[in-house]
Amino acid sequence: MKKYWLNIQDYVLIVLGALIQAVSLRIFFVPADLASGGVSGVAQLINHFTGWPIGLMVLVGNIPLFLLGWRFLGGRHFALRTALAIVAYSLFTDLLVGLPFFAPGGAADFLINDLKGDIFLNSLYGAITGGIGYGLVYRARGTSGGSDILARILNKWRGVSMTQSYLMVDTAVILSAGFIFGWKQALYAMITLYVSGIVSETVLEGGETVRAAMIVTAQPELVSQRVIAELERGVTYLEGRGGYTGHSRPVLYCVVNRMEVAALKAIVHETDPEAFMVIGVAHEALGEGFRPLKEN
Repeated sequence: MKKYWLNIQDYVLIVLGALIQAVSLRIFFVPADLASGGVSGVAQLINHFTGWPIGLMVLVGNIPLFLLGWRFLGGRHFALRTALAIVAYSLFTDLLVGLPFFAPGGAADFLINDLKGDIFLNSLYGAITGGIGYGLVYRARGTSGGSDILARILNKWRGVSMTQSYLMVDTAVILSAGFIFGWKQALYAMITLYVSGIVSETVLEGGETVRAAMIVTAQPELVSQRVIAELERGVTYLEGRGGYTGHSRPVLYCVVNRMEVAALKAIVHETDPEAFMVIGVAHEALGEGFRPLKEN
């Protein structure tokens, strides 16, 4: 039952993420002629010339990519979540415009008219809301289709990094949009892609970055005792050996939050002023003393 409940949670997150992406597209990107990249961007260009529904074009454009993903990215395990994300996003994109919320005089219509002509705010808030939607889909172990599928295929079969793959696919779409919507919109769309990527990573990995410290000291017992007693943080002993002296000595490893960094440095300095300490940034800490470690 627990496994089924986790899957249901994933599907709810995917649908919610698709809805947020569709709202972002309809409120911010389409009115400002900002191509959102990938299949959605191509669908916007087609809609500009033909008037064909954007959501329908997104669905049609994703069919061949979905088949490629089925072939190269894991069959049924890949298919269910991706199919749900694509279908939900396509439906929401076309159905939203028929809701009272988007009707003349509705809240969305008021916001669209209020932001009309302000391409900066459209690109900024479109990137933020769209990034939240993408992040929720990724958090549920899904993909949003389109450039996601192409990027993963290029990464798996040609060794092209995910970042380069996204850049190649989305840049081609945005450059095409530059000839149609104008280069000002194209430049803002590039910024939108960057900000959206940052937001989606924050949603996926969590915004509460922590600090991981490695301490080389002649007083490991005293330092670890003070850290445990005063900061209530665990300390792990790692075996180390000096490359110059060849002497063995323990290396203390400790994870703290940002507010505890100053206290940790004070403890180390007071206990052993000659200690060597490296503090790095970690995206997330899971387990005792931090967020619980979950299966998803």
